[in-house]
Amino acid sequence: MAPTSRSGQSRPGASASQKQAVARAEAYMRTHTASRVPLSRLCRIVGLSERGLRNAFYGVRGISPKRCILAERLRDVRSALSHSETSQTTVASIATEYGFYELGRFAATYKEAFGETPSGTLRTSRKAAPQQSVPS
Repeated sequence: MAPTSRSGQSRPGASASQKQAVARAEAYMRTHTASRVPLSRLCRIVGLSERGLRNAFYGVRGISPKRCILAERLRDVRSALSHSETSQTTVASIATEYGFYELGRFAATYKEAFGETPSGTLRTSRKAAPQQSVPS
């Protein structure tokens, strides 16, 4: 699963109402990234049935709402791992902060999406961060 773009680009042929529904759903997802957002809640917020919301997402983004939610959460985890400022940060703590509790499945999905393991991302961010000296 390749991460989708946040550019807001929609697919040709998507109706204005589909674009509005997807925009409302994505805005809600962005404000609730630290928790799992059930599809049923998203449907209530947008005012569509699950089928209607799924059709809107496929029409606008070319993926299902669940894939979009997952991609959004994965991007947020990647950002948190990439911008980690302490050596105390762990992949497990960040993954669970964003609602990933099955860590083996999370790591496999992350690697499929980004081509590297979550620990690899964290390791790279630590190498890139300037070393802070510890006062004695």
